[in-house]
Formats: sequence, structure tokens, C-alpha cells
Amino acid sequence: MLNDFINQFWPSTVGGLTVGAIYALIALGYTMVYGVLRLINFAHSEIFMIGTVAALFTVTEIFTVTSPYTGFAMIGMLLLIMAVAMAASGGAAVLLEVVAYRPLRKKGASRLAALISAIGASFFLQELFALQVIPNLFDRPEGRNQVGVPRIVERDKLFEIFGATVRLDHVIVIIAAVVMMVLLDQFVNRTKVGRGIRATAQDPETAVLMGVNIDTIVRTTFLLGGAMAGVAAVLYVVEFELTVYNVGFVLGVKAFTAAVLGGIGNLRGALLGGFALGLIENWGAIFFGSEWKDVIAFTVLVVILMFRPTGILGESLQQARA
Repeated sequence: MLNDFINQFWPSTVGGLTVGAIYALIALGYTMVYGVLRLINFAHSEIFMIGTVAALFTVTEIFTVTSPYTGFAMIGMLLLIMAVAMAASGGAAVLLEVVAYRPLRKKGASRLAALISAIGASFFLQELFALQVIPNLFDRPEGRNQVGVPRIVERDKLFEIFGATVRLDHVIVIIAAVVMMVLLDQFVNRTKVGRGIRATAQDPETAVLMGVNIDTIVRTTFLLGGAMAGVAAVLYVVEFELTVYNVGFVLGVKAFTAAVLGGIGNLRGALLGGFALGLIENWGAIFFGSEWKDVIAFTVLVVILMFRPTGILGESLQQARA
């Protein structure tokens, strides 16, 4: 078994970093909403699913891709697909906030009520896409089956690292995820809106007294989190070449695990947690088999909540508001 781990370490590491980048981008939506509203937005997994459907629609219905693009055409294609997916996921996230969360927030409802609303919205979106959107968009009689996505990026070998093959799609996924997370981090830390988000996360009452429009901040937070989920959706279809109405369910729970692992409410923690979870999953699969990946991920969630609920880079709520 030890020999298997040594032989498969680097290939598993490459795969872990690739899937970890996707986890990290989805985790940003959880961590941003939690930072501002102290709410776990469990419908965020369906925002990701909407992004995959938007990416599929762009590829098959708008551009009718039949073979992978190369060079600048591939880059342009990816940017256009990302723009559409970000718009679809970001818009859906804002609509979700308006319909499912804002009325409760205005009435001073408990966080439990908002959590129940999030779960209801999650199942509603799954069934809506399974019964109406996917069948009508792609002329399919059954919306619950997997839908294949045409190959967008050639899976050419770029180089090897200690015997592990690194393909073009691996590099695109990791670099795109890191770039988007850096841009988001800079936006939150260097812009006026970003300062409003941080002020609201730290002390919403004082932020209001200082002239911060809470509704605008909350709407912007959902928009940014949804946009990151849209990017993650494009990277997912590039890597796995499929979507389905409940594609975000397990991925969403894993991204939540990544957010908790890194320190929910901490953007850089989401990046660290996503990569860490992807690596832990893949390394654990060497010992226990790939069918145990989900078990490993959820075991990590339980262990973190038991022994360090604030995560690697997290801090207690009292410290954050001190």
C-alpha cells in the first residue's frame, strides 16, 4: 500500500489540485455570504448547476462547438463561455437573495428560517431544471439524465512532474481559478464596495451608521459569489465534460467543507481549504479506493467541526467583531 502511495502520489497531487481549484471557487460563495449575513446558503450548489447549464447552452446552442479550439480561439471561447456562465449564475444568485432571503431579513426572521428557505430553494431549483429548463433548452425528453458537454479544450500533455502528466486542461483550471480568486481578494480589500462588504461582515449596525447601504452590499455579495460559481461551472465542464440537474449537490457540500476547512468567512481560507480538500481526497483514494472519496471529504468536515470549527485561517466570531 505504501508503494502504491509513492507511485501514485504525483498523479494524485495533480488531480487533487485541479478538483481543489473548483471546490475553492464554489467555496467563495459560501464564505462571502456567511461573512456578511452569517447564513449558510445551501442553494449555492444550484447556482453552480445553473452555471454548468449556461456553459453547455453556450457551447452547443450558440457556438455549436464540434471540435476543441486551439490557441487564441480557445482563450476567446473560454472567456465568452465564462462571461455567460458568470452572468447566469450571478443573476440567479441575486434573484435567489431577493426571493428567498430578503423578505425574511426585512422581517427579522431567525437564521433557522433562512436556512430552511435555502434548503427549499435548493430543491426547487433542482426540480425546475430537471422538469422544465433542461428538457426545453436541449430538446431532451428526460431532464434527469446526465448531459455530455462537447470537448472545449484539447487534453494535450504539456509536461511531466516526477512522472505525473500535466495536461492543458489541468493548467487552465488551476490558473483560471487562482486568477479569479486573486481578483476577488483584491476587489474586496481595495475597493470602496469591498470595504463596505468587510465593514458589514464585521459590524453591520455600525456600518449602517457610517452610511453603508446594507441591501446593496448583500446584493453585491450574492452577485460576486454567484459569479465565482459560474467560473467554477465552466472549469468543471472543461474538466469533466458533463452536467446534470443535481450536479451541484455533492460538489456543494464538498465546497462547504472546503470553506469550513480554510475558515469560513475568510476568502483566502476558501482557496486554501479547496486545494487542501482536493489533495486529501485524492491521497486518501490511493489507500481506500476512489469510491471512498466522498466518505473521506465528509469525514474531514465532521473532524473539523469537532476539533477546529473556525478552520485553518478562521477566527472566532467574537474575535472578528472585537
